[in-house]
Amino acid sequence: MSQFNLRKLRSLTIQRHTEYNSYVSVEQLKFFRSGQPKPDWLKVKAPGSQNYLQLHKLLNDLNLHTVCEEAHCPNIGECWNHGTATFMILGDICTRACTYCAVTHGRPVSMDLDEPSRVANAIAVMKLQHAVITSVDRDDLSDGGASIFAETIRQTRMHIPQCRIEVLIPDFQGVEASLKTVLNARPDVLNHNIETVPRLYRMARSGGQYVRSLELLGRSKSYAPQIPTKTGIMVGLGETLDEIIQVLDDLRKYKVSILTIGQYLPPSRNHAPLSRYYHPDEFAKLKQLALERNFVHVESGPLVRSSYHAHEQANAYETLKASKTTPH
Repeated sequence: MSQFNLRKLRSLTIQRHTEYNSYVSVEQLKFFRSGQPKPDWLKVKAPGSQNYLQLHKLLNDLNLHTVCEEAHCPNIGECWNHGTATFMILGDICTRACTYCAVTHGRPVSMDLDEPSRVANAIAVMKLQHAVITSVDRDDLSDGGASIFAETIRQTRMHIPQCRIEVLIPDFQGVEASLKTVLNARPDVLNHNIETVPRLYRMARSGGQYVRSLELLGRSKSYAPQIPTKTGIMVGLGETLDEIIQVLDDLRKYKVSILTIGQYLPPSRNHAPLSRYYHPDEFAKLKQLALERNFVHVESGPLVRSSYHAHEQANAYETLKASKTTPH
């Protein structure tokens, strides 16, 4: 669409999708262009509560990183106020340069072998019932950092055995042995984000491969069927509805159980440009489309991130799974 037409466009009409009789009732939704102020539904309170400050100090004292800080997550104030955080292991420098991501990329330092015990200590101090552990990409390591993931899981089990552990892993460049190393440590949830639609991978995630990510999720389910798989997708990068639906269908073919859908927010002007803001009503309809495809649990909203309310997602999954007669 030309810049001239964008100036003339005051609203976006969401029409009924031909595959669904009631995808969205025809209504006028305001169209927000990249560069315009964020809509009200994306505005959050600045962090600064007492719990936030205490957690910030704890993580600094233990020399730990969180994806909350490194990725400029908009929910950091809410999550840290409630004493929850997503720990980022294997340092804070990523070997890849995804254009949507705020994490620093470059040449990482050597592995910190004491990091797993420090993460476990922080989880114990925080008395977490659900911990999320993720990492930067470490393509410089032969196993992609899988051994550190596994050791972090083991150390956490030793410190606080009742804590549920969710891992958000990279693709390990498709090395199946690395995936098995993580799964053998028995996490409670295996998460790997698909991020975007196949057409946009070259632009947004040049170091990744759409099929490779699908295969990782499928291999996880085949090797450890009792461990639920989870993934997330961002919208607002220029994808179409048909492309989103195709991703949903692909994920279900590989038996992914838990799905998150959230709004892409460019970390800076140097990152991938924003195509548009999605209205909350659109997120509700995307959730409806996903549930129609038998995902066990779906979180869909402007501020939803992969680990946002992760403990509630896992609780909801367990409840719904117990009520179903067939495995997902």
